[in-house]
Amino acid sequence: MNAMWTLAGGSLVLALASALSGLAATERRPALLRQLSLPLFTLAGLAALVGGLWVLGTRATGTLQLPLGLPWLPWRLHLDALSGFFLALIGLLSIAVGIYGRGYVREFENGRDSLPALGFFSGLFLFSMLLVVLAGGALVFMVAWELMTLSSYFLVAFQHEQAANRRGAFLYLLMGQMGGVFILLAFGVLASFAGSFSFAAMRSIHLPGVWASIAFVLAFIGFGMKAGLVPVHTWLPEAHPAAPSHISALMSGVMLKVAVYGFLRVIFDLLGPSHWQWGVVVLVIGSISALLGVLLALMQNDLKRLLAYSSTENLGIIFIGLGLSMIFIGTGHAVLGVLALLAALYHTLNHTLFKGLLFMGAGAILHSTHERDLDQMGGLLRRMPWTGWFFLIGSISISGLPPLNGFVSEWLTFQAALQAWHLENGLLRALIPLAAVALALTGALAAACFVKVYGIAFLGRARSRHVRRAHQVPMSMRIGQGLLAALCVAAGLLPASIITLLGGVPWQLLGTGLSPADAQSWLWLTPISKTAASYSAPLVLMALLLLFAATVIFLRRGAVRRVRRSDPWDGGFAPPTPRMQYTAAAFAQPLRRVFAPLLQVEEHVTKSPDGSPRYRLQVTDRTIDLLYTPWVRAMDRITRYIARLQGGHLRAYLGWTLGALVLLLWMVLL
Repeated sequence: MNAMWTLAGGSLVLALASALSGLAATERRPALLRQLSLPLFTLAGLAALVGGLWVLGTRATGTLQLPLGLPWLPWRLHLDALSGFFLALIGLLSIAVGIYGRGYVREFENGRDSLPALGFFSGLFLFSMLLVVLAGGALVFMVAWELMTLSSYFLVAFQHEQAANRRGAFLYLLMGQMGGVFILLAFGVLASFAGSFSFAAMRSIHLPGVWASIAFVLAFIGFGMKAGLVPVHTWLPEAHPAAPSHISALMSGVMLKVAVYGFLRVIFDLLGPSHWQWGVVVLVIGSISALLGVLLALMQNDLKRLLAYSSTENLGIIFIGLGLSMIFIGTGHAVLGVLALLAALYHTLNHTLFKGLLFMGAGAILHSTHERDLDQMGGLLRRMPWTGWFFLIGSISISGLPPLNGFVSEWLTFQAALQAWHLENGLLRALIPLAAVALALTGALAAACFVKVYGIAFLGRARSRHVRRAHQVPMSMRIGQGLLAALCVAAGLLPASIITLLGGVPWQLLGTGLSPADAQSWLWLTPISKTAASYSAPLVLMALLLLFAATVIFLRRGAVRRVRRSDPWDGGFAPPTPRMQYTAAAFAQPLRRVFAPLLQVEEHVTKSPDGSPRYRLQVTDRTIDLLYTPWVRAMDRITRYIARLQGGHLRAYLGWTLGALVLLLWMVLL
């Protein structure tokens, strides 16, 4: 127990030390950010990882009261399997980011951007995320949550000279504060019945049905905003591209998962038994988020913006699993609920790995070429081979293709959805297959999206001069990417071992888990039964390697007639140029036509001064115009009217003052 708290507390202390040491990275000593702050950042992640794995392995629990707060409102920290899993998740990505960041931040040392701000708020961001998952009460949770939002706001606004970055940071802060209000209200409902802000007291009560549903709605909106679920996802594609790439990896890889942790803590732990009606809401929103997120990602040409929309897709997949779990638990099928919960947790881990890897790959491209537009890239695999191969592993993983990790969690989600026939409710038996269809379509579109990304960026020929001059990134950046790439492979090849490690979370939250026969060994994964479905990643990998070896032998032995290579006849036309290659917009054009009703597409053809045609395409999120623009316009009209009241003659001010006094006197006398 002492070792558990030593590791968890050590991660907090090291993260805070990283933040404070970052302040010393001034213009005179810029290297301190690389030499001191980021190594402490990495050590904080290592302590968090070991501590989280310790808790998961031993399934220990414990509460620690800090000498802070008020006599009647102390600060408590709590560790259990759920917090241990997310503690390990934060630590895992923080290690890779800390190593990667040593090479990435070097380019800021000779610029105008504030290195002390980057170092301080990066460490504070890590500290706040760790504190959120360790919080043992609503007070500590909300303090850490607000600290997480504010510190990440300053990281999003780090390069504030650009108007787009300022806009993205403001939108992120606005949505973050609104989400925080909903979460605070949810805790307020729980605390009013528990008579205390501690999670232990909230866990011991049973809310009436109406108030439990109110708390669920408030928590789902609040945590859904931070998770980037549709329709409250609009901040995500604006904020993530604005932050430095290693911070984008942290925000997408683990900050969104902190929102998942908060949802699990409130809904599965504090509120008590789940209602299947809640699960329907979560399932529908998750399905819409997954499908719309991948569609919007497919339409993007900006690489980091594409990855940000892809995060909405993957968080939607996670909430599909959570919705299924809530439905099965609410209808009395606890074992199926465990399976769906494990699928969601597995995809949470997977998204941390491959999305962190892909954002690091995007950062490596940006570091080497200073380019985010896919249509300006091409041929990067020759110039950046290590980044190219690592990015390929991340692309295969996020596309859900075997034998890598993304396939396992999506396959488990499908296996849970296919058990809908156990339910007696006809509505649920019809709804869950529709969600499975949405998940299948999402997987296909995700594969198309990352075929586009990898083909346009890494294959073919360079489309611009600065891309032709691309070079390998520093060794530390390659090590950070390689670590996550290796973990993507490992998580794909050893799913049964990882599910066994995650088994403590459903035991804590639901009081049950999968039987040992459901995850037989490291070789086979049988989530339902041997007769229903099974999967062996090592055997799939072995089959792929044998197929590859047979193909190589077949070609080398001359079984295929050798073809004489020479320049093709061009029919009198000029030789091909990079401009003749497929663009990112052209690749997505067929799907854009099919799904046009779900998107807002604007296409214009104009003529330039020299008479040549110019094609302009803009694909925007339809939810912005449907849900947000009317409110913005209404607020604009109201503020314009109020502004007119502020300007005028002194007689008008005296008249408004007199009217207010008369109204107040009438209210008092009434």
